Amino acid sequence: MTETTTARSMKADGWSVIHDDGFIDLVGPLWHRCVDGTNEYAIATAAKHRNKRGLVQGGLMMTLADRTSGIAARDQSGAPHLATVQMDTHFVDAAEIGEVLISRPRVVRTTRSLIFTSTEVSVDRRCIILAHGVFKIVRPR
Repeated sequence: MTETTTARSMKADGWSVIHDDGFIDLVGPLWHRCVDGTNEYAIATAAKHRNKRGLVQGGLMMTLADRTSGIAARDQSGAPHLATVQMDTHFVDAAEIGEVLISRPRVVRTTRSLIFTSTEVSVDRRCIILAHGVFKIVRPR
């Protein structure tokens, strides 16, 4: 599937691109949609995402988990600035080039200074990774 065909298919399924001119622009685009009140984020994998074995690079999946968990933490807390202080990632299965990785992050707990998150990155409901994050609320100086 070409990048143009993938974009058309994603849009038809209710996805829209989150514009980001930073690091995510290099590995993305990052897609978003809301299904039954649950935010979903996706990256459609392509040749640029492959590792030496021809599968999706683990770092891409970790990036998706980190970015989307941070978005969920920021949305729920209202804190404008967060920093990842820990991200535990468990690789459950491999993803193939051409598959769409979907993350459904959730906030597990919020304290005055920390936000705990969890997400599963999946392909067609097949779990690829599980990730648990801790984000620090960064206060202005």
